[in-house]
Amino acid sequence: MTIKLDEKYIKKFASDAELAAMRARVRAAHDQVVKATGAGSEFLGWRDLPEKYDRDEFARIKSAAAQIRSDNDTLVVIGIGGSYLGARAVIELLGASDDGLEIIFAGQNLSSVELDRVIKKLDGKNWSINVISKSGTTTEPALAFRILGAKLSEQYGDAARQRIYATTDAARGTLHDLATQNHWQKFVVPDDIGGRFSVLTAVGLLPIAAAGVDIDALMNGAATARRDLAQSDDLAGEYAAIRNILYEKGFTVEILSCFEPSFAQMCEWWKQLFGESEGKDGRGALPCSLTFTTDLHSLGQYVQDGRRQVFETFVTFANSPVEIPIERAPDDADGLNYLAGKNLSFVNRMAYRATAQAHFDGGVPNLTLELPNIDALSVGYFLYFMEFACALSAYTLGVNPFDQPGVEKYKNNMFRLLGKP
Repeated sequence: MTIKLDEKYIKKFASDAELAAMRARVRAAHDQVVKATGAGSEFLGWRDLPEKYDRDEFARIKSAAAQIRSDNDTLVVIGIGGSYLGARAVIELLGASDDGLEIIFAGQNLSSVELDRVIKKLDGKNWSINVISKSGTTTEPALAFRILGAKLSEQYGDAARQRIYATTDAARGTLHDLATQNHWQKFVVPDDIGGRFSVLTAVGLLPIAAAGVDIDALMNGAATARRDLAQSDDLAGEYAAIRNILYEKGFTVEILSCFEPSFAQMCEWWKQLFGESEGKDGRGALPCSLTFTTDLHSLGQYVQDGRRQVFETFVTFANSPVEIPIERAPDDADGLNYLAGKNLSFVNRMAYRATAQAHFDGGVPNLTLELPNIDALSVGYFLYFMEFACALSAYTLGVNPFDQPGVEKYKNNMFRLLGKP
């Protein structure tokens, strides 16, 4: 199993000589990743994770997930940024299990309206909390946990302790200390893996497993990607090379586009991954996303005919897990009988091909990443592929992929306005 890369709509925008030169730069970046010689190399724990993860922790994750599914009809996952985006992306793409456990995400904002809606959803439910934070002091999840934790205690009393699962630092921090004092089950946010690269740790795996996704298959897919990407001429490197060539030619906005609406949250995960890794020192392509065919009827006009600053990466799937046949109508009143005998997924596939061609004709360079299936194996592969490609691309760009100094700016201003001592 692998990702297929179609770059036929790139050739007009990148010559063979330009590609060869950029590939050489990416190979140097590849050495920085595999030899841990680049900036931020102390955060390369994700690189070998799919094959060298903690098996005991993994077993504890599966056991806790089974307990959550047995005890509850709802799990509230509290986290922000990398502490929830990966889990939500996988769960929404692959779908929750048939047993009806609902996963609700909270702590990603400071909206009282949104939190009130979460609280109302929990009325009459059996529920638990998975709170995810390295420190436990990030404002958004910390406030959500304070409020929802009080609601949990109000409903279950002392038994609420058995309904809180904390994913946090292994040895220190506010959340770690609270979990230890209150005897909550604890899971580890590794020191050598930053938040946006943490989906294949307990940060992502516990809620993903609780949703009923096969995390063994997810890790197997990621392990396959790790082996495939060990060579310096891999497809992740080609993707990194193409996006850097286009960026240097003035295509400074990358749109990740997919024709599966359930992929929308995966786009959100990807946007944080590349935006936070490359957007520094006045550099980096702006990561955006569109969901087709829906957005062809809104922003499609801009992509087709607007300012030529965008390039596009399509994500497609070779096989659909569901086939809906189009039947012949006796009177053909809607004029669609020419599609009779075909499946809806075939029509969707043709819409993708038509869009890629139209955007290319309109001056938008685009490439396609095709995954085999919408399943845990393919998704695990995709997650690792993008993490590796992001590290390569950022090093090629000349920035540290693993820090995020700009994130602190708004926090410091907010704390000052709130009067934090």
